Amino acid sequence: MRVFCGNINLNDLDKTVLVKGWVFRRRDHGGVIFIDLRDIKGLVQIVCNPDIADFPIAEKIRLEYVIQAEGLVRPRPDGTINPDIPSGEIEIICEKLLIINESINLPFQLEEENISENVRLTHRVLDLRRENMQKNLLTRNQISKTIRNYLDENGFIEIETPMLTKSTPEGARDYLVPSRIHPGHFFALPQSPQLFKQMLMVSGFERYYQIVKCFRDEDLRADRQPEFTQIDIETSFLSASEILTLIEGMIRKVFKSILNIDLPNPFPQISYNEVINRFGSDKPDLRIDLELVDLTEEMKQVEFKVFREAANLAKGKVAALKIPEIGDKISRKEIDDLTSFVANYGAKGLAYIKINNLEQGIDGLQSPIVKFLGESALTIVKKVKGKNGDLIFFGADTQKIVNDSLGALRQKIGTNYGYLISGWQPLWVVDFPMFEYDDQLQKWSACHHPFTSPKINDLAEIATNPGKVHANAYDLVINGWEIGGGSLRIYKKEIQKQVFNVLGIDEEEATRKFGFLLDALSLGAPPHGGIALGLDRLCAIITGADSIREVIAFPKTQRAQCLLTQSPNLASPQQLQELHIKSTIKN
Repeated sequence: MRVFCGNINLNDLDKTVLVKGWVFRRRDHGGVIFIDLRDIKGLVQIVCNPDIADFPIAEKIRLEYVIQAEGLVRPRPDGTINPDIPSGEIEIICEKLLIINESINLPFQLEEENISENVRLTHRVLDLRRENMQKNLLTRNQISKTIRNYLDENGFIEIETPMLTKSTPEGARDYLVPSRIHPGHFFALPQSPQLFKQMLMVSGFERYYQIVKCFRDEDLRADRQPEFTQIDIETSFLSASEILTLIEGMIRKVFKSILNIDLPNPFPQISYNEVINRFGSDKPDLRIDLELVDLTEEMKQVEFKVFREAANLAKGKVAALKIPEIGDKISRKEIDDLTSFVANYGAKGLAYIKINNLEQGIDGLQSPIVKFLGESALTIVKKVKGKNGDLIFFGADTQKIVNDSLGALRQKIGTNYGYLISGWQPLWVVDFPMFEYDDQLQKWSACHHPFTSPKINDLAEIATNPGKVHANAYDLVINGWEIGGGSLRIYKKEIQKQVFNVLGIDEEEATRKFGFLLDALSLGAPPHGGIALGLDRLCAIITGADSIREVIAFPKTQRAQCLLTQSPNLASPQQLQELHIKSTIKN
């Protein structure tokens, strides 16, 4: 019977074992051939002496051949023990050897480090044999297993929802699937199971979960994929605080099980307005001890035109970001590079003040803008609690540009200049606005999604002051990664219709798009809420991966392509004809 390579140890001494796997290394030491054989459990060393009948086979073996070997387990000789692997104290003295399958010359060696991502994704089958990738996917499996066990223990049941469904607005484009049987009609791949899980609550299942694939046709980043895996959870009759407590318990269990880390209990909660004002982001990395300071009121009368005009905009803002004790450590070239960096977020520049010597007053400040600020420069230094050696950066523009640019600058400086401490900092962001106004479209949109419950039940207030309504919504952030978000849902038909009205969805459109939901809410819908957590992101931060592509077996590139299968690809004329589709792209 086959034994896994990584499971063999001193308990197997003097046993004859059969192993199968891939040749990771092959070394010829003066006629004796050593083979490091690898399988999913690890490595074991096989010793092939020249006196065995199958020694000619050992001479033919090359890297990544699939082989099987049978032999006696013995201790490794003194000085040859490998403490880095579980089987490092033993070796197998080969008695029988068989080549199961050969391998061509490899496009890259598994132990290479600097392999381009395109090469890795093109040859993903080989890439997945590398130790780090196997560890990542095995860890992912353990995370999923821990989550399932936790939810099972807490009375949740896993229910599958449809993959072919109706297109609904979720803030990104749907992937459409044409129907052959219904010409001209389309299914959509789900951006989330949101409406189905709400209807499951109306159906009385009370506690649902699903680890499910979701799809969004949107621009991609390191933490985005066109298809991603979501830990989808919904429950009835629980308050928001009870849901947060439940999810915290699950996340703490995952970290304890996988990393033996005890996360805080409870997780801190900070309002949306506070995190934006303090960190410029609704997903701040709390390991970075740097904060923004709002200077809008102080800058409304200053002589410096850039600050004054921004401070007096209807949605304007002036803010500062103080970097302690960095003044002598950062060059002008680095400041210029940071100026280019914030330009990516819409900032037109990056003003700064270096504090050289506060005892000299304004003369102790170094900056091109000090002469325009006059005594106001000292007011700024006092408000940010500046000290000698500190460097203060400024943002002055619309609130969004200032928050986005200084928030990103805080993260970059904190990471690159030693202001990021080790450890884990989870956070709940709460009290989100219910709606946000789109100046381009001249209409209100939902900050989360249109099924999120408002914190007030006064229908008139929702209609007359939508900008002041807060949502029963919450996001989970860990070390600057948004792991997921959720909310209490609207469970009364009248409130749902009022929210649709604010969003410009009239009764006819609401019935056409969401009539099935409105009907369900009329059938005794219970109070309910839930959350959707990104399994890919959770796995990425736990494994220390830079991108979620490192924890997905077969990911897409940032251009939404699969290099392994060369997809997407053009459909044949016959396929298009069957689907009643004409393409403007010629094959």
